[in-house]
Amino acid sequence: MSDEEPARRHNGRIHQDSGSASAALPSGIPRPWWIYQGTGRPLHDVSLEEILPPPPPWRAFGGVSACPVEGNGRSGALSDADDAPTEPPAPPEDEQDTARRLGATPLGVRSDPEEADLVNAALILRRPLLVTGRPGTGKSTLAYRISRELGLGRVLRWPITTRSTLRSGLYGYDAVGRVHAAAAGQASEGDTHEPGPEDIGDFLQLGPLGTAMLPHRLPRVLLIDEFDKSDIDLPNDLLDIFEAGEYSIPELVRIRRRRPAVSVLTDDPDRSTVIASGRVRCRAFPVVVITSNGERDFPPAFLRRCLQLRLPDPDADRLAAIVAAHLGRADDPRARELIQMFLERSEREGGLAADQLLNAVYLVTSQSHVPGPEWEELLQAVWHRLDSAAGST
Repeated sequence: MSDEEPARRHNGRIHQDSGSASAALPSGIPRPWWIYQGTGRPLHDVSLEEILPPPPPWRAFGGVSACPVEGNGRSGALSDADDAPTEPPAPPEDEQDTARRLGATPLGVRSDPEEADLVNAALILRRPLLVTGRPGTGKSTLAYRISRELGLGRVLRWPITTRSTLRSGLYGYDAVGRVHAAAAGQASEGDTHEPGPEDIGDFLQLGPLGTAMLPHRLPRVLLIDEFDKSDIDLPNDLLDIFEAGEYSIPELVRIRRRRPAVSVLTDDPDRSTVIASGRVRCRAFPVVVITSNGERDFPPAFLRRCLQLRLPDPDADRLAAIVAAHLGRADDPRARELIQMFLERSEREGGLAADQLLNAVYLVTSQSHVPGPEWEELLQAVWHRLDSAAGST
């Protein structure tokens, strides 16, 4: 089997066939218990559902979806008499976004064993993965590699800012828009009654966290990006959701007797789901990747419930694989020269990001390039430092 072939299943375990990349890849042979192999190649002839062990008893949540009740035109909660729980629609694929972040082809090198160990431990234990490292070391792209390899569909990304709250990650409710819509309807129909519960779903949309916690059969991948920027209370607020595996939407809880189930939009484009009694409980706990640049400390209780991974700076082999995945030009002598220059420059500057290398390689290999002072000045601008000292140099 060539290095490009995907992982296969044998006796219930995932492995590479004899003569595969595992012998040639720098990180060596994969461990027998790994589900995520760290190659970026999708699982072949097997699904994650077949090989993922059941959760620990303390991490089993057992959520089920609401389903329509036939005959009265309304929706209700799933009853115990149903043969099997329903589930939200399968997540959509977003190949364009994945290719933009990872490149059109897998990297061709295996992840560091520590990375694969911790990703697999997070999968099996159903625990969040807190990923730290310098900017540009690939923290965010790890979520996309996991999703591509395990076939988990579109990554749900929650970019954190200083204004981010737990509610903004769970859902958004446009109360003002609903009042305006009701007023417009009253004006057109000459009606004066208050807006009823029947239209509330049109003004409520689940956020990335809220969508990830829906009762999917297979876990969704949730990327909580740049967690350093969060408000001081958000880690503990988030911890409560992760431990409970569920959340409530007060606006729907208040009308649950009149409207036991409501269809709302999700974070996935053009997708909706039905929520019963204003409450959501997950079925498969999501694969949660939380990124941090290490700029702040988090509460001990939060850290205790996360697995922590620190990503090292990529070496020459991994940088060459990144260039090949995105540009297919790693064998170009000019690209190899730039990789070496980049490593030397990164060491001097205290670290540079891999996308800065991609910018330089694209400039060199896609244009008629003649070395000279102008090129050196351009390279200086492209490979600028990533800290506050950059403006003073």
